[in-house]
Amino acid sequence: MLRAGCRAALPRRPSGSAPRRGAGGTAAEGLKQTPLDALHRARGGRMVPFAGWSLPLQYEQGHLQSHLHTRRHCSLFDVTHMMQTRVYGRDRVRFMESLVVGDIAELKPGQGTLTLLTNEKGGITDDLIVINTWEDHLYVVSNAGCADKDSAIFRDRAEELQATGSDVHLEVSDNALLALQGPSMVRVLQAGLLDDLAKLSFMNSISTTVFGVPGCRVTRCGYTGEDGVEISVPSGRAVELAERLLDVPDVWLAGLAARDSLRLEAGLCLYGNDIDETITPAEAGLMWTLGKRRRAAMDFPGAAVIMAQVKEKPRRKRVGLTSVGPPIRPHMAILGPEGRPVGTVTSGCPSPSLGKNIAMGYVEAAHSRAGTQLTVEVRKKHHPALITKMPFVPTQYYIAK
Repeated sequence: MLRAGCRAALPRRPSGSAPRRGAGGTAAEGLKQTPLDALHRARGGRMVPFAGWSLPLQYEQGHLQSHLHTRRHCSLFDVTHMMQTRVYGRDRVRFMESLVVGDIAELKPGQGTLTLLTNEKGGITDDLIVINTWEDHLYVVSNAGCADKDSAIFRDRAEELQATGSDVHLEVSDNALLALQGPSMVRVLQAGLLDDLAKLSFMNSISTTVFGVPGCRVTRCGYTGEDGVEISVPSGRAVELAERLLDVPDVWLAGLAARDSLRLEAGLCLYGNDIDETITPAEAGLMWTLGKRRRAAMDFPGAAVIMAQVKEKPRRKRVGLTSVGPPIRPHMAILGPEGRPVGTVTSGCPSPSLGKNIAMGYVEAAHSRAGTQLTVEVRKKHHPALITKMPFVPTQYYIAK
């Protein structure tokens, strides 16, 4: 979840919650800065505006080498722009399940899931990580671009529940968030942990001390398809932790460019491109996020629309595409055998790992089967494209034995 879209200043906060002040500072041009801003600049980061923040696009080694280094070794991404929320109170699970499609009640302590925030029309308002922590709260990570939207939804629902006597309150974290991704992650991080990473499965989370920095949350997840973690770290010590990780020669800083191509190779959606409020989980191929109990209860926003689509089959589906020739980019038309438009590209780039073009998009269901030969219109010329199963590059998510 690169999580782009619609982020700006946080709206008024709910009763009993804390505001998100920004984990770093604010630049003269009005962009928020993460605590690692000076470190990025000192190490050659090319800073760009992204969802209201100043973030590194790439470093001196370039996008291609950064991407491949992550696949072969390990990279550190600054993802502090993503909103982190803690949900407290005895009714926290009820609160969360009133907004998302996932079975939050079934999560064991320390376990998490990717889930979808939906609207009454069945569209995807956001995709979230929700962790049921050992510390009696839910830890929620929202898409970087949707903090305003999400916080308003959270706030309004919390106030509705509080008005009926429910016990729920929100706290938006000021922590920085660092993502350490790649096959060398375990060797690098284990040196700074007392906890055994061999016991921490994908989508599980612990609160611990990392290289002497207490109060960190380590969640085994990421947005690259590689084995990795996201580390929520107190902002005042984020630079210290980042520098300690970067002391290991295997660890490079990586920016938004590599993060985007890595997630596309892994077949992961970018909010605002591949999923949005006009696209349902059934169309997006994300029905696996709906728990069995939630499907039966149909007690989440848009349930009637979504479940009807499951029964009747959606008219369009998200698919992967591969091609040779000029790169496939978002908004390009996908054409059927007769040259008629049958869909649209939502994400696309040359794959550094595969040496060919990869893309994601939506096509009419009749043309969605893997192996179907279609055409993409690139600069008014038609180029062959093959419907291809995702992920394009096998994922390396770790499950403890």
